Amino acid sequence: MPITRDTTLEELAATISQALEAAGVLATLSGGSSVSVYAMNEYESDDLDFVTSHGQTALRDAIKPLGFVPSVNRRQFEHPEVDWLVEFPPGPLAFGDTLVVHEDVPMLETRFGPLRIVSPTLSVLDRLAAYYDFNDNQCWDQAAMVSRHQTIDWDAVRAWVVREGQPAEDVDRLRERARPNGRVGIARSYRRPAR
Repeated sequence: MPITRDTTLEELAATISQALEAAGVLATLSGGSSVSVYAMNEYESDDLDFVTSHGQTALRDAIKPLGFVPSVNRRQFEHPEVDWLVEFPPGPLAFGDTLVVHEDVPMLETRFGPLRIVSPTLSVLDRLAAYYDFNDNQCWDQAAMVSRHQTIDWDAVRAWVVREGQPAEDVDRLRERARPNGRVGIARSYRRPAR
């Protein structure tokens, strides 16, 4: 499927994810772009972050056929038809002190095909980790946006917050912040990746 000016972020993410998988590159979409996918673009990311431990050559070779070329940063790529940069933050995939194995990340079945993306609950942990590390209120708001649109495992979030040494009351505060639009629990279809 060609990448054009009309390509959406979710379509682009799925296209890149499939190209990476076909090349044997394990990379998981995380960060603000996962918020965009899960929050139905209530938040609009300006890049796609695929966390991976693969090197520059493997990454370049996997997405070059899609029309991507290296940008200024070694692990950053651009395409002439879209404004989003594609970045490959180095692994491991981690949220605070919690490590996640790429193979354990389920594939999201999108209308554009499979996409390896953190689950909604992991997306919330990712945003909370950034909030705690950088005291970035925008990350707190992004966690609330994901929570507003998706079903979240709140017990897992609470356990993670406590393990990270943060106040358990933050979970209740986040749940309250996620309520205003009242849109919680939109179902998404996942499948486990083949091993």
